[in-house]
Amino acid sequence: MARSPSPSRLPRNLAVVVLVLAALYALVGFLALPWWLKKTLPGQFDQQMGWQMELAELRTNPFTLTAEVTGLSAEDREGEPVLGFDRLFVNLGLFPLFRGVVSFQDIRLHEPFIRVDLLEDYSVNFARDWQVSRPEAPEPETASAPEASTPLKLLFQQLVIDGGVLLFRDFSQAETAEFRITPLDLSISDLATWPREAAGSQYSVIAALGEQTIEWDGELSIAPLYSEGRLRISDLDHNTLGHFLAPFMPWRLQDGRLTIETHYQLGGGEPFELITSDGTLAIRDIALALNDRTDEAAFAAETVSVEGIGFDLSALSARVGKVSIRQPFLAAARDREGRIDWLASLPGADDEAAPEQQPGRSEQSFRWSVQGVELADGRVRWRDAALESPAELELVGLDITLGGLSDLLDEPVSYRIGSGLASGGRVSANGQLTPMPFTLEAAVSGSQLELSVIEPYLQEGASLSVANGQLSFDGNLDLDSQDDPLTGTFSGTGEIVNLDLRLSDDESSLLGWRTLRLAPIEFNVYPPRLEIGTVTLAQPTLNVVRSLDGVHNLARIVRRQSNTGNEPTSTQSTSPEASSGEPEFVFRINELVVEDGAVGYSDRTLEPPFSTNFDNLTGAVSGISNVPPQQGRVNLKGRLAGVAPVTFEGTLGALGTEDTSDIRLAMEDLALPVLSPYFGRYLGYAVDSGKLKMNLDYEFTGTRLKASNRVVLDRMELGQAVPSDEAISAPVKLGLALLTDRRGVIEVDLPVQGDIADPEFRVGQIVMRAFVNLLVKAAASPFSMLGSLADLAGFSSEDLGEVSFVPGSVELAEGEAAKLSALAKALRERPELVLNVRGGVNPEADALALLRARMEARGEELTDEAWAQAQQAWREGERPLPPEALGQLATNRGLAVRRLLQETHEVDPAQLFTLEPSRQAVTDEQGLVTVQLTLNVR
Repeated sequence: MARSPSPSRLPRNLAVVVLVLAALYALVGFLALPWWLKKTLPGQFDQQMGWQMELAELRTNPFTLTAEVTGLSAEDREGEPVLGFDRLFVNLGLFPLFRGVVSFQDIRLHEPFIRVDLLEDYSVNFARDWQVSRPEAPEPETASAPEASTPLKLLFQQLVIDGGVLLFRDFSQAETAEFRITPLDLSISDLATWPREAAGSQYSVIAALGEQTIEWDGELSIAPLYSEGRLRISDLDHNTLGHFLAPFMPWRLQDGRLTIETHYQLGGGEPFELITSDGTLAIRDIALALNDRTDEAAFAAETVSVEGIGFDLSALSARVGKVSIRQPFLAAARDREGRIDWLASLPGADDEAAPEQQPGRSEQSFRWSVQGVELADGRVRWRDAALESPAELELVGLDITLGGLSDLLDEPVSYRIGSGLASGGRVSANGQLTPMPFTLEAAVSGSQLELSVIEPYLQEGASLSVANGQLSFDGNLDLDSQDDPLTGTFSGTGEIVNLDLRLSDDESSLLGWRTLRLAPIEFNVYPPRLEIGTVTLAQPTLNVVRSLDGVHNLARIVRRQSNTGNEPTSTQSTSPEASSGEPEFVFRINELVVEDGAVGYSDRTLEPPFSTNFDNLTGAVSGISNVPPQQGRVNLKGRLAGVAPVTFEGTLGALGTEDTSDIRLAMEDLALPVLSPYFGRYLGYAVDSGKLKMNLDYEFTGTRLKASNRVVLDRMELGQAVPSDEAISAPVKLGLALLTDRRGVIEVDLPVQGDIADPEFRVGQIVMRAFVNLLVKAAASPFSMLGSLADLAGFSSEDLGEVSFVPGSVELAEGEAAKLSALAKALRERPELVLNVRGGVNPEADALALLRARMEARGEELTDEAWAQAQQAWREGERPLPPEALGQLATNRGLAVRRLLQETHEVDPAQLFTLEPSRQAVTDEQGLVTVQLTLNVR
């Protein structure tokens, strides 16, 4: 009987093999692999990085292809934690492996920790530790490029990091900074390393540094490299931002929070692409300080917001929508050496400026545009310590609006600016400007701007303080730099009201007015030209004071600058204007109108001090210019000392040229006691009464003056004597009497010539000195003065002081009667004069004449021989005359002169006095005996 075949053992053996392999696979996957990894990983960490790593637990599941690691921590050589996590779970897909795809169905990392240190050399701790652990790592050998191989396909279906901590420490700066980012959450889905037709990977990142957060989400592709999404950084603190900007920004952030958000597209092709769009930037409460000003912010703002931010790397273009700045504050200062803090804080501020870029744009230039800028409720403060008295100017309520800006700098930009001044007033401007080449069109205005803010700058050249004053202006300004030099015009009006200027060390007003209005104003920048239609000056006041040291307050206005030796030497101008004869700066004023002006003058060098005022000044000056030929007109009226009317009339030539100006001044009814202190100083007498009238004719040619001063003193009465070291030592009353006619009037003409550019030349002082010198001359040579004033009928002034007689008689010589007639007329015209008549004889001439007369009366022979013998006998005392003969002749001669003047020519007897006769009379060339006369005053 045949055997039945035995059953096959192959299936069983295969099953056993499978079970054994499965058991081995499970043994390796569940036990061996975790054991090996847990044992090997710490060594690898130590070998590769020098880190000490600990691992709490590691589990793998070879059947589900999962791995789980918990409690991993690593410390660096310094024993500081550098890496770790609470749990790592990895789930690898099985079936995609058969397609050549390593697919991570799930990777989850819970509460990871990583510490990144930026070292002093700007390397990181990971690279440092790697290099320290591998100091002799061989350089890679240069070999031919291997044949291209198919890259491994990786697929991350779900990658999650939850509750991570990133500790970043920065040792690259002077002060170490530490930033702890937690939580750090990351989520990535469907990320593949090869091109796929399916939709790209989705990702999301959320991180926080305190209240500072980062939100980043979108799509991501590795092959090709591409990403699109949204990035938002919220409430970035100034400490964080300032730390990372410190190496690049010369200023220090003191406060502020920044939020930025944008949509982006990134492509890793050729060329690399990066495009952002719909970006926004918001900054709150920003405060920025300069490095050397730690206590006060140099810039601050409540909010800074920017909308519509976009950037295209490939196109090299950026665009910005609206920029809004709310309540900005900017502080700038200049130190005593003249350095402006903002400029000085910039790196390379002392280097030479880079060449100015020319307008236009090349194909590779960067393009940008800004839709508009709005600045609201701003504040700008300027401090200037370079002045002797530091200045501070502050703008408040500053509003600025700019239209669209772009890299096309040759396109016009509209703008509007308005601001107030903390000191008072407001300014505004609106129009358009072109950056390159620079052009500006502006409608500008200012109202009630307090001038006191410019006082420190004014005091650099003038010892003046601004007690009050407001400036207003309105007009159009145009500037154009297309050609060199800059050209431009201003057309408008200007006004300064309630001005009160004082000397810096004096509380009293020096110069002021109620209103100064200029309309219209036409100003040209180049060639420089200023033309004003009408200048209206209402209620101007000027107070001139001569102090005890003899210096007028006006002379103290200009501050004397020390000569440093660095002043440029004057060179001959070669400008077209200079060569053409026209001044380099041209100005014209069509008309200057003065309304109710006043000038006060005080002289404290006198005792008592002199003080008067000139008020009610009203009128106009037309045709004021420095371009010849020019024929302006002057017509002004006023009042001196409250009662005396004064008029100014004449013609005005071109100022600063050799054109002639002729100004005439007329004044009447000035009470002379007003000038009593000056008469007391120079004459030694006060003035009790009298009036002054003047007619002055002043001719100016360049700086040269030729003046006629016609002065009339009416019934001037001197008062008590005044002690004065400057008073003349001459009979003042006699001089005045000689100058005073029978109506009590003194009328003189005092010419003056000189150069008004000479600081020693003072017209008033010269006129007064001329009058005093006239008095001295009159008193010293009264008959000469009388002769110059009287009608002498052909007689010289020297003849008036003497009368000639025929020797031996009271008979006047030929022509002497006419002389006495002229003298009598002069005496009648000047009733205060007194004529002293002194009779006289010549001892020889008159004695011989009397002797001859006696011989003739006796009938004695008078031949030449007989007369010669008679003269010899008289000289030898043999033929004496009666003792009374000569004395009686001298007396009779004085009486004869007096009777002729009094009885024939009707001279007031009170003006005639007879003096004791003289026996020492002289004879002239004709042998006539001359009797001297003298003048005196009552």
